[in-house]
Amino acid sequence: MSRNTNNEFTVIGQITSVYGVKGWVKVFSHTEPMDSILTYSPWMIKENGQWKPLKVETAKKHGKGFIAKLDGITDRDVARKFCGMDIAIESSLLPDLEEGEYYWSQLENLTVYTLSGELLGRVSHLMETGANDVIIVKGDAESIDRRERLIPYLPDQVIKEIDLESGTMRIDWDPEF
Repeated sequence: MSRNTNNEFTVIGQITSVYGVKGWVKVFSHTEPMDSILTYSPWMIKENGQWKPLKVETAKKHGKGFIAKLDGITDRDVARKFCGMDIAIESSLLPDLEEGEYYWSQLENLTVYTLSGELLGRVSHLMETGANDVIIVKGDAESIDRRERLIPYLPDQVIKEIDLESGTMRIDWDPEF
């Protein structure tokens, strides 16, 4: 599942560190399944505020993530400049989802209201817990309060309505919790 989007590009992973001395890097994937990140090309990275293509020469599974040899990079110090950079793809490359399914990137920044119409804040991000995904809702100046809430992403039980056009989510949740 993807993490962030700006309509044109969707972040699907991150280059975390260098690996070895010949220009390889460690890659963490946000896709599900994890190895789906290897099916997209080119990867895009944001450098000096601009998205630029980054070709992968070869990649393979390594530990809990992947290692990748970047095309044209043969030196550890050159590869180091990519560490910490998000890996994105053109959003149009993402597969279509079934009705009622969403990419995380579509849920981030939605304004969250209770069923009674109380504003709780915006979806800051999501996280996996094993049992179910969790949305992190952060209050702002217009919210009931500014606290951060961890709310289970349980469609039909907690998540009652998602309206991407209006940028809203309605949930069955006690605002005091």
